[in-house]
Amino acid sequence: MAGLNVSLSFFFATFALCEAARRASKALLPVGAYEGFAREVVGAMQLGACCLEMRTLVELGPWVGGFGPDLLLTLLFLLFLVHGATLDGALANPTVSLQEFLMAKVSLPDTLLKLAAQGLGMQAASTLTHLCWAWELSDLHLLQSLMAQSCSSALRTSVPHGALVEAACAFCFHLILLHLRHSPPAYRVPAVALLVTVTAYTAGPFTSAFFNPALAASVTFGCSGHTLLEYAQVYWLGPLTGMVLAVLLHQGCLPRLFQRNLFYSQKNKYRAPRGKLAPALGDTQTPAKGPVAGSLGAAVLRGRIPAERHCSV
Repeated sequence: MAGLNVSLSFFFATFALCEAARRASKALLPVGAYEGFAREVVGAMQLGACCLEMRTLVELGPWVGGFGPDLLLTLLFLLFLVHGATLDGALANPTVSLQEFLMAKVSLPDTLLKLAAQGLGMQAASTLTHLCWAWELSDLHLLQSLMAQSCSSALRTSVPHGALVEAACAFCFHLILLHLRHSPPAYRVPAVALLVTVTAYTAGPFTSAFFNPALAASVTFGCSGHTLLEYAQVYWLGPLTGMVLAVLLHQGCLPRLFQRNLFYSQKNKYRAPRGKLAPALGDTQTPAKGPVAGSLGAAVLRGRIPAERHCSV
């Protein structure tokens, strides 16, 4: 149990340090710099450090500390509950950032900045976590520090099968995100945590169920067993394909690329009357005409007022 206590202390310390970094950067940086870069760096650091420590518990815990699957899955569910409650809107996942870009919610420069911040945060998490393992505070950390130079690959199946598994995990993950994007956090966070736990249980033996390109690159791309191209096919192309399919199934189109709805027909339930409606008694308001309506339309066309994109039939 000493090794588990050290790992729990590592999790608590990670959450506390990242929360302090979030509050400090929010107070010191402008809103745009915090939301576009600093928040993503800290969120990726938190997610990456916890996943690296969790991987140590999964790989070494059963035969060093006697940890069973029930304990590990419960701990994983609780970790993602805390992640969902503390990330402060950070995505910490490149495919989620690309999903927002395809949904025409963010611009290309903002998306590229978030991708760079996520990669930087994951690399910082890897460096700091290996430094903590080098202190050898527990038997788990001692063994992990000794094995760090010759880590084992997280891909334990063929490349096509691994890419299919990652694509399926990403498809389910992004479909749930799209379906619950307007739900309160009290419902969305437990649902996402449960989904991550289920996918880790079912797909973990094959690919470790990352469905996060930045996390996979930080954890397993440096391990022997497969080439960089094979890793990219599984952990980059697979989640990206699953994300695109999820957006297509949910929206019927890719709003950033085309607005034609490929799957769903949109028909009005009620037909508008052909004649002009008579104004109601006492109604003194008149629709905007002339320069007012023209200036509003021009503002929308110039991009001052964002126009929401929808899929058309």
